[in-house]
Amino acid sequence: MVAEAPAAPPQPEFVVGDYVVYPTHGVGRVTGIVNEEIAGHRLTLIVVEFEENRMVLRVPVAKAKTAGLRKLSSRKAIDLALSTLKGRARVKRTMWSRRAQEYEAKINSGDPIAIAEVVRDLHRNAGQPDQSFSERQIYEQAMDRLAAELAAIEQVDKPTAAAKLATVLKAA
Repeated sequence: MVAEAPAAPPQPEFVVGDYVVYPTHGVGRVTGIVNEEIAGHRLTLIVVEFEENRMVLRVPVAKAKTAGLRKLSSRKAIDLALSTLKGRARVKRTMWSRRAQEYEAKINSGDPIAIAEVVRDLHRNAGQPDQSFSERQIYEQAMDRLAAELAAIEQVDKPTAAAKLATVLKAA
């Protein structure tokens, strides 16, 4: 009978220094993986820093997937998001409050393709009617999220990534 080697401990999915996406906050950087005792329980926490809003988030490793924490999108997913920007805007004829809720849900999903749909649908070219304040806010939030992920993937700063997105939108 052959003795089996002990199973190797599972490798952590997130490593210090990785850029990650937390759906409701956007792109952050893993700054640590720590063990802490909270309410009598020992937890391993992923520490994520969001530089832009000076926020630190601690996500239990066991809850990371269900909380929506994920690695950056693949190059293929970002290319799909960029091609989504080139499509025709699909604006439903429902009340703005309902559409705004749908747009917010897409942004908070963290899915770059869904966020690109929001950017595409709310983008206004020269000669089109002005946006309302809330439309502009949602557009800017979606644009910011998409630019942050594109910047992290392409290893450029956010203004450069936003300029690339604007170029794609103008070409559409």
